[in-house]
Amino acid sequence: MPSSPGYKRDYKQEGKYESTPTQKKKRASRGRARYALIKKGKVRLGDGMDVAHSNGNALDNSPSNWKVETPAKNRSYPRTSKAGKKNKTD
Repeated sequence: MPSSPGYKRDYKQEGKYESTPTQKKKRASRGRARYALIKKGKVRLGDGMDVAHSNGNALDNSPSNWKVETPAKNRSYPRTSKAGKKNKTD
């Protein structure tokens, strides 16, 4: 959904960002976390749940840092009084 009238996504720029070494490491780390919880039986393929990192650091893959959340809860940020993100990691 566009954020404002006439808004156009720049897919080329997004692709450049997503292919940076840092983003590749974070994406791989998220995948490893999900795979580990699948093996433990906490989540399943296609269950619609997200594996969240409690401290916001996708590279911290300690099992105590993982939690299973709904996408609505995991993909939104708590806002400050000035509508800025509280957790500015990623």
